[in-house]
Amino acid sequence: MKLLVGLGNPGHVYQDTRHNIGFEVLEVLAKRAGSPTRRPRFQAETAQATIRGTPVLLLWPLTWMNLSGSSVLAARDFYKIPDSDMIVVCDDFNLPLDTIRIRPAGSAGGQNGLSDVLTRLGTTTLPRLRLGIGPVPAGWKSADFVLGKFPKMDRDRVGVVLERAADAAEEWVALGIQAAMNKYN
Repeated sequence: MKLLVGLGNPGHVYQDTRHNIGFEVLEVLAKRAGSPTRRPRFQAETAQATIRGTPVLLLWPLTWMNLSGSSVLAARDFYKIPDSDMIVVCDDFNLPLDTIRIRPAGSAGGQNGLSDVLTRLGTTTLPRLRLGIGPVPAGWKSADFVLGKFPKMDRDRVGVVLERAADAAEEWVALGIQAAMNKYN
């Protein structure tokens, strides 16, 4: 089984915010997989699905973005999933909108949710799929920017990048990190 984690914040007020783009990618994947039943588990919403013949667990942590690691750790340990069979999908305000970046390892790059996951799991060798939401406009605080919603004029572009990110996640499931990086970076 592979574990796909989408980072975001729970609650209606955060729906469609830039910070919740990881949740949105999992929504696309769940829909493509036939909208499997969701269950509350591991301080998260979970759904078991099959992507390109491989069983996966989709995980939406409900612990708030900056505390996502406890949820991911609980799911990883319960299913005994190796770190290489997990991927974290999150926003990155250092990347321009429309950009997807897949990496097998590295720092959190200022993304606090990813930082908590890496800290709780005790590793930096965890695959991640980052979606560009930036840049942060001059004069804005980064927290205000990421918790804001995409302007209406950008929603079509966001829809396209969500589909591309879901394609990249499926490629990772089926063919691995190198194939996904070669095709989508």
